[in-house]
Amino acid sequence: MIKYTLSCDTGHAFEGWFSSGADFDRQAELGLVSCPVCGSAAIGKELMAPSVSTSRKRDESQVLMMDKARKEAIGKIRELVTAIRENAVDVGEKFPEEARKIHYGEAEQRGLIGKASVDEVRSLLDEGIEIAPLPVLPDDVN
Repeated sequence: MIKYTLSCDTGHAFEGWFSSGADFDRQAELGLVSCPVCGSAAIGKELMAPSVSTSRKRDESQVLMMDKARKEAIGKIRELVTAIRENAVDVGEKFPEEARKIHYGEAEQRGLIGKASVDEVRSLLDEGIEIAPLPVLPDDVN
């Protein structure tokens, strides 16, 4: 995993974790990376000092140290994600198919959540279907 310090075009700084540099580039190109403060998808990497690994093995898990502002921001994001989940139908792997049905008027308009590969996301966006990723929050992975 790679941690990048990112910023949006309005100057908000935040961090993001990606499986590789190419993963960040792909997600940014698809508009899947956005500012948690203002929602802008015009995101760039900030200059960072490299992290050097040693041969020592680490037994401890990686954790996020949160100050009051981060706790409050994550709390607000958690509330939004909870509201989205409560008002949406989880269609799992059928997300791309169901999203297309709604977009093309073949199914009733409703909120959906589910799973889609990067290629499926790209295809949906190319078709003009408005979708957005749900964030994975610290408590979701700890």
